Amino acid sequence: MLVKTFASAVIGVDAQTITIEVSAGGPATAGNQFYSLVGLPDSAIKEGFQRIETAITTAGYSMKRRKTIVNLAPANIRKEGSAYDLAIAMGILAATEQIAYEYLQDFIFMGELSLDGSLRPIRGALPMAIQARKESFKGIILPKANAQEAAIVSDLEVYGADNISEAIRILNKDESIEPIQIDTRELFAKAKNDYELDIADVKGQFNIKRAMEIAAAGGHNMILIGPPGAGKTMLAKRLPSILPTLSLREALETTKIHSVAGKLPNNFGLLSNRPFRSPHHTTSDVAMVGGGSKPSPGEISLSHNGVLFLDELPEFKRSVLEVLRQPMEAGEVTISRARFSVDYPAKFMLIASMNPCPCGYFNHPEKDCSCPPGGVKRYLNKISGPLLDRIDLHVEVTPISYDELSQSARPSESSADILRRVEKARAVQEDRFEGLDHTHCNAQIKGNRIRTICKIDSACQSLLKTAMEKLQLSARAYDRILKVSRTIADLAGSAEIKVEHLAEAIQYRSLDREGWLG
Repeated sequence: MLVKTFASAVIGVDAQTITIEVSAGGPATAGNQFYSLVGLPDSAIKEGFQRIETAITTAGYSMKRRKTIVNLAPANIRKEGSAYDLAIAMGILAATEQIAYEYLQDFIFMGELSLDGSLRPIRGALPMAIQARKESFKGIILPKANAQEAAIVSDLEVYGADNISEAIRILNKDESIEPIQIDTRELFAKAKNDYELDIADVKGQFNIKRAMEIAAAGGHNMILIGPPGAGKTMLAKRLPSILPTLSLREALETTKIHSVAGKLPNNFGLLSNRPFRSPHHTTSDVAMVGGGSKPSPGEISLSHNGVLFLDELPEFKRSVLEVLRQPMEAGEVTISRARFSVDYPAKFMLIASMNPCPCGYFNHPEKDCSCPPGGVKRYLNKISGPLLDRIDLHVEVTPISYDELSQSARPSESSADILRRVEKARAVQEDRFEGLDHTHCNAQIKGNRIRTICKIDSACQSLLKTAMEKLQLSARAYDRILKVSRTIADLAGSAEIKVEHLAEAIQYRSLDREGWLG
């Protein structure tokens, strides 16, 4: 008997439906194996027959000793992972007439089987559910640990099963098992920025907080440079608390990426906070950008719609830093290999921190630098000029005094206070870029639109020319200054970029190599 079941394969951050054809014929002849698996399966799928047989037996059914052929179609796509166990098992049971097959075509089946028949969690449940709805499947049956995640998708019956026996009961229309129901919009409406860290915890450093506000308002990249203990990491970790709340579109995008990467906790629904990723400086270039033998999103994609924080930037390998350059411009990364090519979104804010020199005390107001001649220049040369050009705000962090630390001269604003101004500026930008795809904030302005949106008068032109010549800035840095000045004007509620806005933007380029070394 020939039956078909349906599963799903994740390619990049999207899913593709896989048809599993199971043909169970007469008794196998001597010398021939009972089961054959075709359709480019990997080792994890081939080994699944042992798991499937034991799980079926444990559930009270049997693996009939018939010549059974299982085909995973389309056969030109390599299938990877153990998540096809449930779909193959249901096909074998139906082909051997142990369960009804009338409703098999209505569902996507996904889940790894344990030897006792229980279902283990899988990766990518959300994109699988999205694809199932897109192809008009009635529902999806998958491990209960992934049900909340998949139930975000509306107009699709999502069933969470603990084991294969429960999956069979769902297929048999057992009314005691109901689909998981989640009101996505209600769930998202309750979501809010809920961070334990508050920017008010940081004493003093008002100029740094101002730079962080500008970065948050325009989505700009930023580097903090200063001696050890000045508060660089402390400040960076509080940046998400002043970023605008994720929109529903952004929340779904972000959740989908983390689902594919297997980074969502079990029984978890929709991500409500912007991601904050802080990889160690020993991270490899593949771990940073994504890919591998089994393609998976890297740190830059896991930071999509959030923050990628690189602490001690010069300690990262040069190759790791250089792979950031293209994604920072394009907002996505394409992983191309001989057998596949996948695209991962990568719109992130890069926040980096570093010491000014190996000893950490170059330009310190009280301590002397102990680095040898040329040591500072060699240290800064670890960061390439093209990468530095792509960072909008270069901010020098200086240590605060005891008086500021013990009792600040003026009270610190809370993250909520700053967030209100940031959201007001972002609202202006959303109106400005309405109708433009892939542009939602000033940092994302591309090409000729920079000259149109960031117009400056003759006085501003004269000031910018002087700065370009003195700091020896590149054409890319010129564009970055215009974008930052546009954000400063938005925060000030100004329709035009004024000289004071441009002057403040220029001072955030003072850490370009020529400016920093005097």
